[in-house]
Amino acid sequence: MGGDGRGVLVGKLRRNWLKGSEASSLVEFAIALPLLVVLVVGIFDFGGAFNAKQELNNAAREGARFGAAQPDNDLSNSGTPPSVDAIRVVVDSYLKTERINDCALDSASGTPAGIRTWTYTTTSSGGCAGTLTLTIVRGFPDCSLLATGYGSPNPITVNVPCTQVKISYPYQWHFNNVIRLVVSGANYGSLLQIQTDATVPNLN
Repeated sequence: MGGDGRGVLVGKLRRNWLKGSEASSLVEFAIALPLLVVLVVGIFDFGGAFNAKQELNNAAREGARFGAAQPDNDLSNSGTPPSVDAIRVVVDSYLKTERINDCALDSASGTPAGIRTWTYTTTSSGGCAGTLTLTIVRGFPDCSLLATGYGSPNPITVNVPCTQVKISYPYQWHFNNVIRLVVSGANYGSLLQIQTDATVPNLN
């Protein structure tokens, strides 16, 4: 075989090898792309859930601190007392400030749910995927403080009434929409109820 023949053969082999490499790269990319999408969405989702949990913790603490300083002379009134509804306003304002969907909590009405306990419940019509529940307890009984008496170095436990604010928040996962790219027919839960609460001793 002459030099020209060998050159043609080498050229054909090189082209075939390049075509095979390109095809392999495309196959590898097609396999890796869904995994990459799932990874990115998963990081985004879990980061969003962690941030929402922290902000909800802060909202509950803000509401409990505010409520602990409110008067309790209106708690015997029928319906939802103004001092209780003011706590809802504080929680709702905090959520809005931190750009957390308040699920229409700003227009929710309180419902008596026990001794000095009121609940605010929103539905998915408020722009959330599920139900947000805000529970406010102005006479939370299981609240204790350590105090030191005069002339005694040993602290004693004193039970005092407290204000407790509990939030159950519907967090919408996006992971469920992309996991099927990797596992056909997978059904990952699309909604998570984030639970948080804060309790502060009443100041009055």
